[in-house]
Amino acid sequence: MLTPSILAHLRQGDRRIVVTGASGWVGLATLECLLDALGSEAFARQVVCFGSVARTLALRGGKSVEQRPLAEIASLPAQPSWLLHFAFLTKDRAIDMDEAAYRAANDAISHRVLGALDAIGVDGVFLASSGAAYRADDAAAAPEMRLYGAMKREDEDRFAAWAERSAKTLVIARIFNVTGPYINKHQAYAFASFLLDALAGRTIEVRAPRAVVRAYVPIREIIALGLSLLASAQPGMVIRFDSGGTPMELAEVAQAIAAALPGAGVHRAAIGIAQADIYHGDVDAYANLLSAHGIPSTPISEQILDTMTYLKTLAEDAA
Repeated sequence: MLTPSILAHLRQGDRRIVVTGASGWVGLATLECLLDALGSEAFARQVVCFGSVARTLALRGGKSVEQRPLAEIASLPAQPSWLLHFAFLTKDRAIDMDEAAYRAANDAISHRVLGALDAIGVDGVFLASSGAAYRADDAAAAPEMRLYGAMKREDEDRFAAWAERSAKTLVIARIFNVTGPYINKHQAYAFASFLLDALAGRTIEVRAPRAVVRAYVPIREIIALGLSLLASAQPGMVIRFDSGGTPMELAEVAQAIAAALPGAGVHRAAIGIAQADIYHGDVDAYANLLSAHGIPSTPISEQILDTMTYLKTLAEDAA
């Protein structure tokens, strides 16, 4: 998925890659991509991981990576670096936490990372934002979605101000719906939930009383595009893009999953509410960016197989 040009850029040798939020879905998928691209020795030299606490992160194939506490990020020696910033308390935490505590926790992460950028030599940042940023002012959105979206938008603005002030590069991905290895919170995401039902031999139930339209892309595709944009952008540039994919109603997603697993059935509840739930980004702009950077678009059938393989492995490991 990573193009020859970005592979060459990563392998220059003096470019350190700092990953925050390394233990989350996006973080683990990114570490796997970097490990595959760099090889074990270069990965150990070039990649540094941070998260809420020190821990050993398990990757597929028995590989592991050591994560350091985010509180230590400012102690890194100055060196030309990219920061891949994925540390953030997500929407589910906005439901569980008091709003003031949720805001304080995310603000603390943001300020800690921003405060370290210049001192440790960061000249480019890839920031994982969310499509929820578009819902920050949407009165029809759930309160936790508005809060999460507002804080993601504030985070974008803080990092953009740093990039413009420091003449550094910032790439922001507003991520909507993604697939692939290391997917978590399986019951919270329709894609994973449908796959688990099909793998267990259950009928895939699409219960939403309205049309629900989503567009999916694999997380590795977003990582490849983000790194490619970082490598090609000029200092001081702030680049924003939405994740894309092919818009599909959830019944179509369920049918595509059933097609990959012979015998799986689909039941779509009646649609009784006229207003559709549509949540995806600018799919045409995303497709154009992929093409411009030589990154092939991943069909939904391949996304299903990749995610299904990962979920099967999890089940086998648990057994």
